[in-house]
Amino acid sequence: MQKFLCFSLLFLTLYFNSSAQVPSQTIRGTVVDEISKIPIPGATVIISSLDPVQGAATDINGEFRFSNIPVGNHTLRFTMMGYEEVLRPNMVLNSGKELILQIRMREKIVMTKEVTITAELEKNKPLNEMSLVSARTFSVEETRKFAAAVNDPARMATSFAGVVGTDDGNNNISIRGNSPNALQWRMEGVEIPSPNHFSFPGTAGGGISILSAQVLNNSDFLTGAFSAEYGNALGGVFDLKLQRK
Repeated sequence: MQKFLCFSLLFLTLYFNSSAQVPSQTIRGTVVDEISKIPIPGATVIISSLDPVQGAATDINGEFRFSNIPVGNHTLRFTMMGYEEVLRPNMVLNSGKELILQIRMREKIVMTKEVTITAELEKNKPLNEMSLVSARTFSVEETRKFAAAVNDPARMATSFAGVVGTDDGNNNISIRGNSPNALQWRMEGVEIPSPNHFSFPGTAGGGISILSAQVLNNSDFLTGAFSAEYGNALGGVFDLKLQRK
């Protein structure tokens, strides 16, 4: 009798434990692009019908997997940046078979207003902050637009007020009537004798310029009131800057 009671108690304990367990199953699938059918890695998959909510992300093959999900009706939500949200409500999960899904996501097209970007160069504000008057900055684009500049800043400068070329056969520049020898050329802060081929010793000009707008950046041109760093300048200063990559 005592053995029978023990057996009965053991049977009832196992019965109630088994009846308390909720059947579960696996939900898995793949998320792909609707048009190209290419797997989408990193997409977010959320089972919003669970409490607490469970979520996962697709792997490099666009696959996701949820294990030990209670059977019943579930709602799944799929999101991904650049794609429209996909909602799958009332998906039936049975205990006898895995729920396998293939989700196709459509690219999200966002219509925005046109954006206009305008670059403005302040001509009255040189790059050198110590140059307050009689200085201006010029851009590489200007060397291509001025008449007869031929992508040469030296030829472009002759279009400025008070600047003239002394001879058609060379690139000598006279600023406000000063001698061309009084013009100082600087490249990245270092004084150079002359930026021209076939130049004569002690002059600032030559037959052919070695300057190229393809390697120059926005630079300064000063015609007077030089700052202290231009100690040897008398007539003018060409302060050239190079492009940085």
